[in-house]
Amino acid sequence: MKKLGRDIQDARKRRRISTSLMAERIGITRATLSRLEAGDPKVSMGSYAIALYVLGKLDELEKIIDRTRDPLGLDLMDEQLPVRIRTGRQG
Repeated sequence: MKKLGRDIQDARKRRRISTSLMAERIGITRATLSRLEAGDPKVSMGSYAIALYVLGKLDELEKIIDRTRDPLGLDLMDEQLPVRIRTGRQG
């Protein structure tokens, strides 16, 4: 969360968006924006998502849990693969 907050803050600054304007666009107070940019987990995920939207980076949120970027999940699925595949009896 801390990295996400810092990344949002850096992106906001690169775009020269003030804290007041960013908070207004997200619909939160400047204090909440400060907590968001610090990576506070108590700030709602909706606020993080809207911040990404404001910055034009909402598509990045979709990639966070994309199954092609989930090696642990894929490894767990692979552990469940059958050792042998049996064909049905034809007769």
